Amino acid sequence: MSKISEKLRYVGVNDLKKTAFEGMWPLPYGVSYNSYLILDGKTALIDTAEADFATEYMDNIRKELGDRKVDYLIVNHMEPDHSSLMKVIRETWPEVTIVANAKTVPMIKGYYGICDNVHIVKEGDSISLGASSLTFHMTPMVHWPETMMTYFDEEKTLFSGDAFGTFGALEGGVTDSVVRLHGSDVPTGNAFHAFADEMRRYYSNIVGKYGQTVQAALKKLSGLEISRICSTHGPVWEKNIPEVVSCYDRLSRYEGEKGVCIAYASMYGNTAKAAESLASELEKRGVPYAVHDLCTEHVSYAYRDAFKYDTLVVGAPTYNNDIFPPAYNFMYGIAARLMKNRRFAAFGSFTWAGASVKLLNGMASGLGFELLSDGLSFPQAFTPEKCDMGALADTIASQVTE
Repeated sequence: MSKISEKLRYVGVNDLKKTAFEGMWPLPYGVSYNSYLILDGKTALIDTAEADFATEYMDNIRKELGDRKVDYLIVNHMEPDHSSLMKVIRETWPEVTIVANAKTVPMIKGYYGICDNVHIVKEGDSISLGASSLTFHMTPMVHWPETMMTYFDEEKTLFSGDAFGTFGALEGGVTDSVVRLHGSDVPTGNAFHAFADEMRRYYSNIVGKYGQTVQAALKKLSGLEISRICSTHGPVWEKNIPEVVSCYDRLSRYEGEKGVCIAYASMYGNTAKAAESLASELEKRGVPYAVHDLCTEHVSYAYRDAFKYDTLVVGAPTYNNDIFPPAYNFMYGIAARLMKNRRFAAFGSFTWAGASVKLLNGMASGLGFELLSDGLSFPQAFTPEKCDMGALADTIASQVTE
C-alpha cells in the first residue's frame, strides 16, 4: 500500500472515527490524511497528518526510513489536519529543515512555537535531494493564504495540498488504479466514479468560495507536465488526471452540468409537497435532478448538488414575514461561496402574507442568477391548481435541454 514508486512512498492514515470534518461536514465514508515521503540522497516528507494518529503515522514513516532520518519537511498547507504533527517531527529529528513560504512562517510559530531552521521558498525556487529535485509554486487562497504546491520534477508528480482532494477513506491501496472508496460498492478501477460525489462535496463545502484563485492556480500549473497528483485527501491520481482536473476546472468556474438542484425547507409539509410535485414533473420530462430537504438532511449535500447542476430551485414557506431559516441559511451559504452562473426559481407556501419567494428571488438576483419566473407563492395547503409545477418544469426543461 505504501510504495507508489521506487522513490515515493505513502505514509498517510485513514480516519474512520471522525463523524464531521471541520466539526461541520459529515464523513459517511471517513477521510484520509495523506502524507508522502521521498527517498533520495536526502529525504523529504510532504506535509504531516492529524494529531490523533501520531503513533500510526510515525510508525509508517519509520517503516519506510529504516535507519535514515527526515532531512526536509515540506509544508504545503498549515491547516492542522496536515500540520499538527510538525512538532513531533521536529522533536524526533531535531535537525530537520522545514521548507515553507513566507506566509507560512508566522503560522508555524503561532501553532507550534517553531522559529528555527525554517527555509523560506518563493515561486519557482527548488531544492535538491540528490538525483531528484523539488520545485515550489505558490497557490495562495487554495484555500488558505499560505498554500503552495510542490513539484517532484523527475517523476512529474504534483503534491497539490488540498486541491484535487476528496472526502472518503482509502481501501485496497492509494493510487486510482487500485483504490476503493471505503464503504462503497463501486469496483476497483473506477476511482474517479467512486469518489466524484465526495470530490464535489469536498470542493463545494470547503473550497467553493475560492473559484477565482483556483482558476489562477490551474492557469499557473497548466505548463507543467503532470503524471501524478498527490493530494492531501483522497486517492493518488494517475490514470484519472484528465477527469480530476476537468472537474476542478468546471467547479471553480461555477459551470454546472445540465440539471436541477431542488433544495427546500418545509414547516408543515405543504412546501415539501410542492417540491415533490416539481421533482415528479421533471422526471416526466427527462430532466436530471436532485432533491434535498434542508430540515432533515445535512446542508453539505445540497451544496454539492448546487455546484453540480446549472439550475437551482429553492422552496421555503414564509416565516415571520421572512424566509424560513433553514432555506435562508442555505442561500446565505450559496452567497458566501460566491456562486454564479445559475438559473433560479423559488416557491413556497404562506398562510396570511407571502414574503419568502420575493425575498429568495432578491437573494438570487444579488448573485446575478437568471430568474426563470417570478416564483410560485401559494396560500395554505398545496394543490396543483395553486402551484403549477408542470408549468415551471416546462420552463426549466426548455432551458436545461437547450
